[in-house]
Amino acid sequence: MEKTQNNKAWLLVLPVLVLVAFSAVIPLMTVVNYAFNDTFGDNQFFWAGFEWFEEVLHSSRMHSALWRQLMFSGIILAIEIPLGIAIALTLPKRGVWASTCLVLLALPLLIPWNVVGTIWQVFARIDIGLMGASLAAMGIPFNIGQSPLHAWIVVVVMDVWHWTSLVVLLCYAGLQSIPEAYYQAGRIDQASRWSVFRYIELPKMKGVLLIAVLLRFMDSFMIYTEPFVVTGGGPGSATTFLSIDLVKMAIGQFDLGPAAAFSLMYFLVILLVSWVFYTVMTTLDKEEDFE
Repeated sequence: MEKTQNNKAWLLVLPVLVLVAFSAVIPLMTVVNYAFNDTFGDNQFFWAGFEWFEEVLHSSRMHSALWRQLMFSGIILAIEIPLGIAIALTLPKRGVWASTCLVLLALPLLIPWNVVGTIWQVFARIDIGLMGASLAAMGIPFNIGQSPLHAWIVVVVMDVWHWTSLVVLLCYAGLQSIPEAYYQAGRIDQASRWSVFRYIELPKMKGVLLIAVLLRFMDSFMIYTEPFVVTGGGPGSATTFLSIDLVKMAIGQFDLGPAAAFSLMYFLVILLVSWVFYTVMTTLDKEEDFE
């Protein structure tokens, strides 16, 4: 006797589909509409084709913001990934201290982004900030409102303080999944600490490290709130990253066509990088299953 299928359960998904349509799909279609059309108000649109995309692609302003964005993401990954691995290796594996360390590490991740920016903006002020006032008292000139280097230092250190914990927790989870037998084999072979890390721990952390790199690249490439609160994109345009430049273009100048084209290209870059990481992670999983 053939079993009949009851597809009424799909009705439970309808509220989610409606929510996603209003929060994601409809705004995306609006952006697409502005990206290929021009308007002079009164909700009247005129076909512009790829004019806005060509304008953005040939914009020196966008090139500068992209260069700053790539440099920021590169610096963040170069600092947070090795630092996260190093901290994860020093954490206790079990006991009360392990739980305490994990809770303390998770605390920065619970702070909202705008609060993080406010904390570091006040912290770096030369009049009342602990860091800024202390450096000024020691005779060291430090001003994030005037020096691009100082602004970059504060933004980078702020991101490292905020997000290194995520890398640590992911690496710690990868280390905890390694069977004790691997370490016993290393001790029997009298392997050095570096050899244990190189041939046992690092290969077993490949999956979580790829996840950490993907998450940190995506977050750093889309960063907006923290540097905007701290520096406002300044001094000048020193910390005007892609997201800040996009907001200035869309809201500050009200150039909706170029801003919409800009945002679509921005979205496609993130989507492409995510797809590459997903492909690499899937390939690694298949290789581990084969082994």
